Amino acid sequence: MRVVIMTAGSRGDVAPYTGLGAGLARSGHEVTLATHALFEPLTAGSGVRFHPTPVDPHAVSHSDRGRDLHASTTGVGKLLRAASMARSAAEEMTDALVQAARGADIVLAAGAVAPLGRAIAEGLKLPSLGLFLQPQHPTREFGAPMLGGRSLGTVGNRLGGRAVLCAVDGVFTRAMHRLRTRHGMPLRGASASRRAHERAHWPVLHGFSERVVPRPEDWRPGLEIAGYWWPDDPRALPAEVEEFLAAGPPPVFVGLGSATVPDPGHLSGEIVRALRSAGLRGIIQQGWAGLAASTGDDMITVGDVPHTQLFPRTAAVVHHAGAGTTAAVLRAGVPTIGVPVQFDGFFWAARLVALGTAPDTVPLRRLTAHTLAPALRRVTDDPHHRDRARELARCLAEEDGVAPVLAALHRLSS
Repeated sequence: MRVVIMTAGSRGDVAPYTGLGAGLARSGHEVTLATHALFEPLTAGSGVRFHPTPVDPHAVSHSDRGRDLHASTTGVGKLLRAASMARSAAEEMTDALVQAARGADIVLAAGAVAPLGRAIAEGLKLPSLGLFLQPQHPTREFGAPMLGGRSLGTVGNRLGGRAVLCAVDGVFTRAMHRLRTRHGMPLRGASASRRAHERAHWPVLHGFSERVVPRPEDWRPGLEIAGYWWPDDPRALPAEVEEFLAAGPPPVFVGLGSATVPDPGHLSGEIVRALRSAGLRGIIQQGWAGLAASTGDDMITVGDVPHTQLFPRTAAVVHHAGAGTTAAVLRAGVPTIGVPVQFDGFFWAARLVALGTAPDTVPLRRLTAHTLAPALRRVTDDPHHRDRARELARCLAEEDGVAPVLAALHRLSS
């Protein structure tokens, strides 16, 4: 079967689909990943084909509009600003995604582009299903992750979830118009299309484990949890990282992935002071935030490194709690501290605390040497967090997140 996987966003929104795509390819499917050209190297050697789409998410995040996200102090405010940014990006990507879908047998749409991918499949008369990395559908059981995940009570949680879905619909208004006018697809609007597909129980598989987020009891049929889709990354660690690891006790990794920060220099200084106050060595990842520390006996700054190779050899991981990095930390079986910056980072950071693999959450807006150092001491000194992380990693290693997707493909093709 010719399968096209569509996604958009940062590295954490893309990398899991390389692992899923590789698993589907090993089972005999012809898989194409359609996403930003920036991420083509992620598919190298995986057996997954690549179809580039426009928009550079790194450039967008560092634009004035991207940095304006830090001006919003509420989940709703950040979501509205992000929706405004995403609207033009979705329209720009539309033509490339249509091209990627022509000739395919099925469309698999990530949560970031689900309304658009679903509409393209409908316009081309192809079956489709959703592949989500976060729980996006309303539930009474927890607050909407994209609004930070804070519980607003059973009614408030569902209303918040519905508000997020409506905001996402608005992102694709212009893209849907483009599908109708440029590609001749007689489609409904984004909101009407979503409601129709919800009534028809459009299938959505979620790329995380029920051990991490149990399936909400009030979800409709068709919403299932598959398990993690581990990224396909065969790279070895750079020689300088290997030398640093061998030169002393396991260090703490600190990285904020694709998140940006208002003042990278100041934040880097606070992180280094916290590590040294706790008596710990540190590996500081530059990431999109531009963090840096003076390389020495106890600190090293790194660029892009494979998490699968590095995280298991650390004393702990401090990260922005994005869905992809959270998955990598859980897979590595190491204790952690979430430093959520925005959106679902707060949801995943809270899950890590509830699971016992993290002692606390230190949101970016409250991160100083004085707040981070005590958390570092707790996460490295208390064996409970490492024991719990190792136990959970052993359980996750027994799960197969690709198998439910293969079964879904079989159902849709039969």
